[in-house]
Amino acid sequence: MGKETKKVLFTETVLRDANQSLIATRLPYSKFADILPTMDKAGYYSVECWGGAVFDVCLRYLDEDPWQRLRNLRKAMPNTKLQMLLRGQNLLGYKHYPDEIVKMFVEKSVDNGIDIIRIFDALNDVRNLETATKTAIKCGATVSGAISYTQSPVHTLEAFAKLAKQLEEMGVATICVKDMAGTMTPFEAYELIGAIKNEVKIPVVLHTHCTTGMAYMTYMKAIEAGVDVIDTATSCFSGGTSQPATETINIALKQLGYETGLNDDVLKQVNDYFKPIRDEYLKDGTLNPKMLTTDTDALTYKVPGGMLSNLVSQLKAQNAMDKFEQVLIETPKVRADLGYPPLVTPMSQMVGVQATNNVLAGERYKNISKEVKAYCRGEYGTPPAPINPDVMAKVLGDEKPIEGRYADTLEPVFEKTKAELGDTAKCDEDVLSYILFPQVAEKFFAARKAKEEKIVKYTIAPVEE
Repeated sequence: MGKETKKVLFTETVLRDANQSLIATRLPYSKFADILPTMDKAGYYSVECWGGAVFDVCLRYLDEDPWQRLRNLRKAMPNTKLQMLLRGQNLLGYKHYPDEIVKMFVEKSVDNGIDIIRIFDALNDVRNLETATKTAIKCGATVSGAISYTQSPVHTLEAFAKLAKQLEEMGVATICVKDMAGTMTPFEAYELIGAIKNEVKIPVVLHTHCTTGMAYMTYMKAIEAGVDVIDTATSCFSGGTSQPATETINIALKQLGYETGLNDDVLKQVNDYFKPIRDEYLKDGTLNPKMLTTDTDALTYKVPGGMLSNLVSQLKAQNAMDKFEQVLIETPKVRADLGYPPLVTPMSQMVGVQATNNVLAGERYKNISKEVKAYCRGEYGTPPAPINPDVMAKVLGDEKPIEGRYADTLEPVFEKTKAELGDTAKCDEDVLSYILFPQVAEKFFAARKAKEEKIVKYTIAPVEE
């Protein structure tokens, strides 16, 4: 093949996206703490372990401080680059935050142990990436500027290559193509990676999911086109809505003469460790076997796997599963009306809820969600294509959409929130947790206080005579 010295590096996703995709991120730190020193010897390019839904789930369901989890990870894996996923101006929440909060959050993420920050915007609006990117670079982190990949009449090779160039000019260290729905075909991967490699001089990363069965073929064609890093998951947490298997692709590439830098023995130890954990989640129902199957509906409707499961639970809650097919057909129509946003958080939830509302009401846009109203007002950025004028009129009436960048209209909130929280917040990280998820953080702080009081009570219990 003449590519004997070609390297392909691996980002391991089991600590974040793999378990987020398969078991809704319900993996407490205690379950994987013991394997971290072993993972530290695997030779990964990076381990994705934070960001995405990890922060929210730690506070909401796992009774864990996400910042403490990060500090623990850093201590346990001193030789591995720790990576997080950040939603640009949305950070890890579901709305835009003022620049002061974005700056402080990025600074604290790096202070607590993050090396690589993959930053994306759901609309690929570069204005929403600037503050986080500039701050991360200033803090010495490696920034991977991410492109939310999707297919539509306006998402052309030229448009994606131009976006990659803009990101490179912004100072990012790598370009990541983020195929969150797993709908990228091998042909599309070959063409797109080639187009981006022609446009930029920095390394290119590809992220996909096995949802539609395309991922292994897609990775191989992307590697042929010169991709530098791929996202994979230890094999027992791979496949289905997760990523392709680390070990499988490692062996395939080594036989083809590529260097991966991975240690096969360590990879086996990592997988052996996670197998019983996977089995436990299968047994208690947290891991639905359906999540491990191939679903080609996404190739037709361009709906990511996570979004499909959300639609199912929404319809079940309303006893309307008989409308599932109609909702699937309505989803791409709503997406077209809204200017073809890529279906990634928070756009996927927004489009899915609106499509469900349209079908259940028996009339399109009779009930419009507050998120769609905010989107039409311009609170999320500029849509890839103009929004359907009839929908705009229905949503906004005579109101004019925002001109410029929404974050510029937001007032600083940190000092005010810190003062309101008082002793409840023990550090600036607590204040940030509260700003992102107020009700969830409040419950977490109350539980933490109760736990500490209980410990103190036992520690200073009177000694019996």
